[in-house]
Amino acid sequence: MNDESANPARNLRRACVERIFDHSPGIRSLFLRLAGGQRLRFVPGQFISIPIPLEDETRTRAYSIASAADDGGLLEICFNLVPEGRGVAWLFERRVGDTLDFIGPFGVFTMERAPEVETVLIAEGTAIAPLRPMLQMIAQAASHAPTVLLYAAQRPEQILYRAELEQLAAHDPHLRIEMLVVPGADSTVLYERLARETQARWIAADSVRNRRFYICGVGKGVLRLRDLLRGAGYERRSVRYEQW
Repeated sequence: MNDESANPARNLRRACVERIFDHSPGIRSLFLRLAGGQRLRFVPGQFISIPIPLEDETRTRAYSIASAADDGGLLEICFNLVPEGRGVAWLFERRVGDTLDFIGPFGVFTMERAPEVETVLIAEGTAIAPLRPMLQMIAQAASHAPTVLLYAAQRPEQILYRAELEQLAAHDPHLRIEMLVVPGADSTVLYERLARETQARWIAADSVRNRRFYICGVGKGVLRLRDLLRGAGYERRSVRYEQW
């Protein structure tokens, strides 16, 4: 734990909700403007922590920074409504003009520069959030190694930023965006599909093991993908992941 996270009160920042966007029912983005016209400097993949004041306690929850490069200094966080999730319910109650406090940015699930070796990004649903700034950075780079995003969801409306992602790929011959809709009662089927795709394309198809992977998602499926790749010969440091 670094000094900032160890002393959260000293490092609290205040932001105002400037805009709200509903991607689909139950999936929302808040666009936050920092007090005093400040801009938050962050590395793609990092997150902020928000102390959420509830009636009986204060809970701190982490939210990945989903901000695009052209957001004019706004800080975007994206989240979905979770049954009985009191913290996220509080966020859904925020309105334009409300303020909230946060600390950060934090995190080591980061991409500091455009890829120099073939890179694969894998995400599902709202877990696209930390990968979005990575993709923006990649698309703006003068050059980069071949990069593919494999992005899955259980329903079409859970594929976020679709038009933006398609536009990025259309203007960059070295960036490929693939979106999968995998219906199922829970995420088990979705992660089984992602595992099959990973096995077929980046394990069984060749003996290349110098690719880099960035995996973000919810639950143990993320760990299974990590273990699948590392067990196939990819170095530990080449398979970066964030499990929500």
